[in-house]
Order: sequence, then C-alpha cells, then structure tokens
Amino acid sequence: MAREYSRVDRIGDQMQRELAQLIQREVKDPRVGMVTVNDVKVSRDLGYADIYISLLSTEELTEDSPEVQDSLTVLNKASGFLRGQVGRAMKLRVVPHLRFHFDKLLGQSRKMDRLIREAVGDKPAVPRDDNDDPVSDNPERDA
Repeated sequence: MAREYSRVDRIGDQMQRELAQLIQREVKDPRVGMVTVNDVKVSRDLGYADIYISLLSTEELTEDSPEVQDSLTVLNKASGFLRGQVGRAMKLRVVPHLRFHFDKLLGQSRKMDRLIREAVGDKPAVPRDDNDDPVSDNPERDA
C-alpha cells in the first residue's frame, strides 16, 4: 500500500507555494535575486521549517558565493515577516520558524552531469548504423 501523505508533508508543500509567491511579490530587497524555493522540510512538531532555495544565475553558484550569502542573509532576516504572512495565508495556529538554506543539489547534479559527459564523450547512447536506425544486437531477428 502507498505511504500516507502526512499533515506535515501537506503543510510543507503548501508553505513552498506560499513562500515562492511571497518572496517574489513582497521581498523588495535588491540583494535577493531570482529565488526558487526547491523544498520545504517541516519538523514533526511544526517547530521549524527548513527552506531550501536556489538562485538563477549565469555562473555556477556555491554556498560561499557572495550572491548566495546576501540572499540568505536577507531571507533569514525577513523570516519573521514571511512567517506571519504564511500563517495568515494558511490559517495555521502554529507556524514553524523559517530557516533558509542554499540547495546544493542543483550544483551537485550539474557536476555529475559534467563528469558523465566527460567519461562518455561524444558517443551516442544507442549505436546507429548508416540508415539512422538503431543497430540490433541480434542480426537474425532483423532478417
């Protein structure tokens, strides 16, 4: 049987949607760039919510990048305001304290993709013959 979709998971999903809208519309600080809320993990007692964000940028960002540090500082300082807005929008009696973190998963996936491309090179995933048809392992079946 499928795993139940718990209340904490539902609250986390709704918080992700609300925070994405609030950050885009209400946080006016220019140090906050184009922020994407990737994930929200809410503790079981609704005491804390860890919000994982990424930033849209032309270069590779790490947790130590100045843009990331500035955005995290601004968002963590605005967490009280955002917490109040989320509580009103979701009509929660207990609203978790918000803690913002940089999501390293995007950078790690890019790194893995680059390593795979370097290892494989320009070889296609499926070998092809001159007719652009996939080459069969069993020539008897093709006859």
